[in-house]
Amino acid sequence: MIHEVEGDILLSGAEAIAHGVAANDPMDQGLAKTLHKSFPAMHKDYHHWCHQQHPKTGNAWIWSGAEGVRIINLITQEGGYEHGSRPGKSSVSNVNHTLRALKKLIKKEGLNSVALPRLATGVGGLDWGDVQPLINSQLSEMDVEIYVYGKYVPGMKAVEPAS
Repeated sequence: MIHEVEGDILLSGAEAIAHGVAANDPMDQGLAKTLHKSFPAMHKDYHHWCHQQHPKTGNAWIWSGAEGVRIINLITQEGGYEHGSRPGKSSVSNVNHTLRALKKLIKKEGLNSVALPRLATGVGGLDWGDVQPLINSQLSEMDVEIYVYGKYVPGMKAVEPAS
């Protein structure tokens, strides 16, 4: 079930936090920057994975850290491997493919809950009106709690309903 909530996604009780990035993303903007600062090992491991796998848009990679923290990196943006390259914008097609990858990853990992921001609408540059229907069509029929953080409120724990 999909729930739109308000609060600080870093305080989520969900089993994993997912966010949009590019391959080899420097994670220096938006939610990715906050996650990078909070979990520097995730950023380092993500870059190692990117250099090993050379993932394309539409892929998803999960990182598990200390105390059960799980971060899902959804490759919604074009990226580059050249030194100094910057992430590009997202596309509706990329987000749709990435949500399919997220759906498979949720099943594979046996996750019961995932928190998402308004995916690809910040740095990714997409309109929420284009992204929200994709999330609904890809994830609404899963027997998993999906918490979409519609409004960021720093330091406030969201009310995340459980079924």
